[in-house]
Order: sequence, then structure tokens, then C-alpha cells
Amino acid sequence: MQSFDYVIKDEVGIHARPAGQLAKEVKKYESTVTIKKGDKSAVATKLMAVMGMGVKCGDTVTVTVEGADEEAVVAEVKAFFENNL
Repeated sequence: MQSFDYVIKDEVGIHARPAGQLAKEVKKYESTVTIKKGDKSAVATKLMAVMGMGVKCGDTVTVTVEGADEEAVVAEVKAFFENNL
């Protein structure tokens, strides 16, 4: 299991477009990607669950990747967050 923290820079937080792109992106991988903010967490492939977390600009989320291809997935998901959120 690997994880990283990320501060959301998108001025409207995690909303429909990037959440949908994230769900599509992580479905390519064998590993499970989970996003956590405070006491809420969601599997990244679940669009409505991710949006329901209410992540706003400036919030810090912890992204956890667990599975066979986690090393490659962590780098790609981190790059996705930096480019889109």
C-alpha cells in the first residue's frame, strides 16, 4: 500500500468533470485507489461517492493505492491530481 497527500488547487474543488476523469483513469488499473478527507473516504472509481465527499479548494486529501501495480499507479494518479485538481 502506498499513499500521498495532495492539496486541492482547483477553485471549485473536486466536481463532476475531474471526478469523472479520475474514475475513468483509475478503472484502467488493477490496484484500488481510495481518496480520504477527514472521516470520509471513497473508492476513486465511484463518481458519486467522490463528489459526495465535498472536497473544496484548499482541502488536503490522502490518496491511497493498494494492489499489484501500485508503484506505477501512484505516479500516474499523482500526475493526474497535479494536472487536473
